[in-house]
Amino acid sequence: MSFNENVTLDTSQIESGGRGGGAPGGMVVGGGIGGIIMLILALIFGINPGDATGGTGQIDPGQVDTAGQQSANAFSECKTGADANKSTECRIIGTVNSVQQYWATELPRYKREWTPVKTVLYRGSTSSACGTASNQVGPFYCPLDKKVYLDASFFQILEQQFGSSGGPLAQEYVVAHEYGHALQDQLGLLGRAQQDPQGAESGAVRTELMADCLGGVWAKHASTVPDADTNTPFLAPLSEQDIRDALSAAASVGDDHIQETTQGRVNPESWTHGSSEARMRWFLQGYKSGNLNQCDTFAVDSVN
Repeated sequence: MSFNENVTLDTSQIESGGRGGGAPGGMVVGGGIGGIIMLILALIFGINPGDATGGTGQIDPGQVDTAGQQSANAFSECKTGADANKSTECRIIGTVNSVQQYWATELPRYKREWTPVKTVLYRGSTSSACGTASNQVGPFYCPLDKKVYLDASFFQILEQQFGSSGGPLAQEYVVAHEYGHALQDQLGLLGRAQQDPQGAESGAVRTELMADCLGGVWAKHASTVPDADTNTPFLAPLSEQDIRDALSAAASVGDDHIQETTQGRVNPESWTHGSSEARMRWFLQGYKSGNLNQCDTFAVDSVN
């Protein structure tokens, strides 16, 4: 899904986290069972990395080290849609712009207002109110500081280790999914994941699949969402290849696929995000309907 080249990117929606603590794509796979467990946790879109790193996830936001966070000038090379088509980090910024503009326009139809959510874009590791963000944790939305954390090297891991497509919409799907969690938080739905955290039909799985569906809703309308400066849509219309790219990313982060790849066996009782088939199906549910009301995963008997 390509950006229209003349659109303007708004880097003020992005914070730059720490860029040390590891080279891009530097996840180490291995190290015994601990490494395998971390890999399983890391390569799924989480919402509380404290659980993955052994922390409580209840760090006081006032204790977060912001010394490594820089101004949006850190992304001064990301100015236009043309830059987003060339650079992964610029593509993330453009997707954040598009997703936020869409929900800011859409929610008033339901008498709700979208609260802007920053993305902390980093390489290596950085601090969050939910614990340490790193390329071993993967992308997540932190409900304690209301920010999305994303290491651009995650896309290399997703592609090289788990077989995802490297296409643009595969990457944009990840961003849209995390902003789906932000929307759930603003609508008071996110807590259901913690109340019922494991199992094929659990609240956690239903919360994740809802975020996939919300990402699909954005994708349906993305080619109509304009930037503020030029009034040109951020993104060109989707192609069939774009949809295949998004479905490839969704399939690569299914619990069954990750368990089969890392453990050689599948255990639905431990699922937290849903099967590959379910993740693809719920993304398509959002994309085909274009309606967030069709994303109520808690209203159906079975989601997998």
